[in-house]
Amino acid sequence: MMAAAVAMLASCGSKAEKEDATPSKPVAVPEGSVRIAYVEVDSLMSNYQFCKDYSTIMATEYANIQNELASKQRTLEQHAAAMQQKFENNGFTTKQELESAQNGIAREQQDLAMLSDRLSSEFANRQAEYNEAMRDSIQAYLKEYNKKQKFDFILSKGGDNMLYANPAFDITEDVINGLNKRYKVKPEIAEKLKEAKKAEAKK
Repeated sequence: MMAAAVAMLASCGSKAEKEDATPSKPVAVPEGSVRIAYVEVDSLMSNYQFCKDYSTIMATEYANIQNELASKQRTLEQHAAAMQQKFENNGFTTKQELESAQNGIAREQQDLAMLSDRLSSEFANRQAEYNEAMRDSIQAYLKEYNKKQKFDFILSKGGDNMLYANPAFDITEDVINGLNKRYKVKPEIAEKLKEAKKAEAKK
C-alpha cells in the first residue's frame, strides 16, 4: 500500500548543495568515440546519504501511520465486542437502541476507512515529492559533473535493464562521493532524524 518520501523536502538543487561537483577521477574514453557512462542505481540508493536519511524518515512515518490505524482498529473491535455482548445479554431495551448502537459501529468503521485512505494518500504524496527531490538532486549534480567529463550519455543501470556494461564506464562511486560531499542536512530534517532514532530506540 505504502512504500518507502516528503512534503517538507526542498530540492537538493539548492545553492547550499551546489558546491564542488568536480569528479574525483577522470574516465578515459577513446578520442572521437561517443562518450557513455553509467551509474548503478541500487548502489546509489544504498549509499547516497540523502536517500538513507529520507528512507529513515519515511520508514518511521509509515510505522507511525500503521500504529495509529492499528490502535483505532483495536478500539473499534472493542466497541463492536461490547455491543455484541450487550445484545446477547438482552441489554438493549428497544429496537431503536440496538439500531443506534449498530449505526455507531458502522460510523466508526467508515471513519477508520476514510482515515486509512487519507493517510495513505498523504504518505504517497510525500513519497512522490521525495522521489522528485532525489531525482532533481542527482540530475543537478550530474549537470555540474558533466561540465568537465562531457559525456554524451549517462545511463542508469538497475536490475536487468542492461544486458552488459563495461565496468570501465561505471562512474557510480564517483557520483556517490560527489553527491555526499555536497549534501547538507536541513535543520528540520535533522530534527526528524532525531525523532526517528528515538522511536527506534524505544522498540
